[in-house]
Amino acid sequence: MWTSSSSSSILTFFSLVLLFSPCVSSANVQQSFTQCLTSNSDPKFPISEAILTPDNASFLQVLNTYIRNRIFLSPTTPKPLLIVAAKHASHVQSTVVCAKRVALEIRIRSGGHDYEGLSYVSQQPFIILDLFNLRAINVDIPTETASVEAGATMGELYYAIANQSKTHAFPAGVCPTLGAGGHISGGGYGNLMRKFGLSVDHVLDAQIVNVEGKILNRQQMGEDLFWAIRGGGGGSFGVILSWKIKLVQVPATVTVFEVGRKIAEGAIDISWEWQNVVDKLDENLYLRMMMQTASEENGQKTGKATLVALFLGPPEKLVEIVNQNIPSLKLQRQECIEMSWIESTLFWANFPNGTAPDALLKRDKPTGSYLKRRSDYVRDVISKKGIEDIWKVLIEIGVGGLTCNPQGGKMNEISETATPFPHRAGVKFMIQHSSNWKEDGVEKEKIELSRKLYEAMTPFVTKNPREAFLNYRDIDVGSSGNWSLAEGKVYGDRYFKGNFERLVSVKTKVDPQNFFRNEQSIPTR
Repeated sequence: MWTSSSSSSILTFFSLVLLFSPCVSSANVQQSFTQCLTSNSDPKFPISEAILTPDNASFLQVLNTYIRNRIFLSPTTPKPLLIVAAKHASHVQSTVVCAKRVALEIRIRSGGHDYEGLSYVSQQPFIILDLFNLRAINVDIPTETASVEAGATMGELYYAIANQSKTHAFPAGVCPTLGAGGHISGGGYGNLMRKFGLSVDHVLDAQIVNVEGKILNRQQMGEDLFWAIRGGGGGSFGVILSWKIKLVQVPATVTVFEVGRKIAEGAIDISWEWQNVVDKLDENLYLRMMMQTASEENGQKTGKATLVALFLGPPEKLVEIVNQNIPSLKLQRQECIEMSWIESTLFWANFPNGTAPDALLKRDKPTGSYLKRRSDYVRDVISKKGIEDIWKVLIEIGVGGLTCNPQGGKMNEISETATPFPHRAGVKFMIQHSSNWKEDGVEKEKIELSRKLYEAMTPFVTKNPREAFLNYRDIDVGSSGNWSLAEGKVYGDRYFKGNFERLVSVKTKVDPQNFFRNEQSIPTR
């Protein structure tokens, strides 16, 4: 029997042959792979329509449509030999079988929100298995469940739920173009988490195509693999086809607000008060804080704290809670807006008030910005001086900001080993470092500035390990070129803490040859 290390070496050898052998061209590999797909596909569901080669008119359109980070639109970004835009589960099975047979790396994409492009870029010869056509959703209100295919977006799911019920929802991300496959398998983090927990806390079943090309449900895959794909990143273990999820109940009317205050208007006191109470507030309240920069009338840069709320209750109660706990904000009743839950998803996604819910179905989100994202977790109160220092850095670097997402509530009640997502009890809030820019040719400069901010945050965040969130993919926390256990542990400990070892055990059992891999995948032993 091959060991995991020897089998990985064999795959790497074949990849090098594909790259450097004059006898084996990319065209030959592409032809061999395509022939394999045809001969291994179900004739009732022809795969030919799903195969997009570079000479196909739709190739670049499909490739670029789901690239959310402009960095990867560069002509120098490695392109796949072809794309399989699967239209049936059998297409996924054939793709896995054939990619393995011809030793091609496979990258699996659902919504394309992988910040580092690992779901659609590789330095080795590769193909993309794109799941955007697999988007069926079936909502069953009597059982309060839904089935969601991996290529469906969160916006499509929210829209489907609202069409069936005004008092049901699903805890997941606020961006409507997130793909269900990657978003849920990475944890699923959104503004209902303090009341209900994460997306993965509401997954009842799943279908996955394993390394042998077989479709497995929860019973067939076993509890270890079912545990691993709920927060450990499904792409390390197979291809997620669909989820069966449990819906949650929400009020017919909720309350939201978005209020910003500059430093001269009390932003530092607001930030101080917010962090002291945010994980202890009523679990029906999710109160995000964004630390940004803004301009004064004289053109000078200053700091600005913006609070964004979702409250599963009436505005009068919301104002009371906020002003009792964050008095410096001086929240006014007229700053609060009552709306349905589905309208609140539009509000949080920055659609104008009054936008019709069918806007959630739009997938053609323009890729207008270059971006870099990082993440941190905070377990201890940051001093007021620390808050002042953070704003000084934000103003100095002039790019990006910090989005602080509160925890507590239900998150404190779920064991950090219940799923691979370990950042549970004791976390006050999670920080997303956000840097966006539109100028061409300044990528290195902007990323270095984001690193400067990350370094400045070191005294205020978790240590040993400095925790990070898998769904906010960040190659700077470590990457693997040889897929060794030592390399994987660097980023694995930060994403998964003590759960990393169990993930490695599951990976070694279900994919011993390490076929499903990327630069931050779970390694084998």
